[in-house]
Amino acid sequence: MFAVFKSRRKVVLAVAALASAAFLSACDVGIGGGGGGPRIDTSKPVPVALLVPRGSAQAGDSAIASNLENAARMAIADLQGVQIDLRVYDTAGNAATAASAATQAANDGAQIILGPVYGQAANAAGLAVKGRNINVLAFSNNPTIAGGNVFVLGNTFENTAQRLTSFAARNGKRNLLVVHGTDVAGLAGLEAIRRGVGGTGAKIVGTVPYDLSQQAVIAAVPRVRDAASTSGADAVFLTSTTAGALPLFAQMLPEAGVSPAITQYIGLTRWDIPSQTLALPGVQGGWFALPDPGMTQRFQARYSSVYGAAPHPIAGLGYDGIAAIGALVKAGKANALTGAALTQGAGFQGVNGIFRLRRDGTNQRGMAVATIRNQQVVVIDPAPASFSGAGF
Repeated sequence: MFAVFKSRRKVVLAVAALASAAFLSACDVGIGGGGGGPRIDTSKPVPVALLVPRGSAQAGDSAIASNLENAARMAIADLQGVQIDLRVYDTAGNAATAASAATQAANDGAQIILGPVYGQAANAAGLAVKGRNINVLAFSNNPTIAGGNVFVLGNTFENTAQRLTSFAARNGKRNLLVVHGTDVAGLAGLEAIRRGVGGTGAKIVGTVPYDLSQQAVIAAVPRVRDAASTSGADAVFLTSTTAGALPLFAQMLPEAGVSPAITQYIGLTRWDIPSQTLALPGVQGGWFALPDPGMTQRFQARYSSVYGAAPHPIAGLGYDGIAAIGALVKAGKANALTGAALTQGAGFQGVNGIFRLRRDGTNQRGMAVATIRNQQVVVIDPAPASFSGAGF
């Protein structure tokens, strides 16, 4: 979903608006003491290391690296009253190189590390500098690597599951049948939904696992139908992705008699990417979560106007990390980059919505709930504007 502007003036106005709105500031920068991390001189440029997967043999990693660096530099340009000395290190997308890069960054004077992208690399980087009193803000969305001096910036299954189970319960869909893959992602999704229902009034009334093959997915369809009928489920919660089993389920479950008009379909992953997914019969009327669309579109338009191409989906994390650091440093506290400062409860305003880091290294992000009507994405519950509002 990209904003299209009819004139150069509109581009300029939109960029200016985003620079003002998307600059992350701590909602409450009354920073308490304690927590691991360095003490810094906020009157001088703050050395920040950016670890990106450049040099990897994996297709797309070079583009991810460039997009993250571009977004980070865009955030630096937007900072007012704060100087960031950004130093970029290549990890080649692997753990050993990431550990070496983190060590080199620490030797070069880095006060905090932004990145890497992949979970194992982020874990290795964190371990490499754990004894150096340096925190790591990884671009990963894997909560299993979070903790200690490692924080994850990527949106997690837990965020999405909590948002959707809470919304479902408030709208009378409290009996959930979870359909999940038997791979790592599918099992992680199931566990996230199990945690997500806590305190919402919703409950899991059954689960249907499936292996990752077309034959196994097809074989799972009658099992889902039967389980939905016998368990009293009023919603089917699917962990599958649009690149995986979702298209098959969205086509075959309605044909098997699991009517989306009666049994609510809910997705743990984005259902609007790629756009062809919007035409599938099973996703019509379904619920899924996504970052604040308005803010996302403004960031995409801004990035495109500066760099001449649309940003990678995770590019905004590069902006968020730098701008959060800048907001904390701007408060002028020597302990701005400690764990206590990074996890201040009010959180930050990111380019895709509000977020905050938790003491266990995970994060919370404000998400909108959307549905699909006539093959169009329609937001039915806006993303929360603060952590004290609806949606949390």
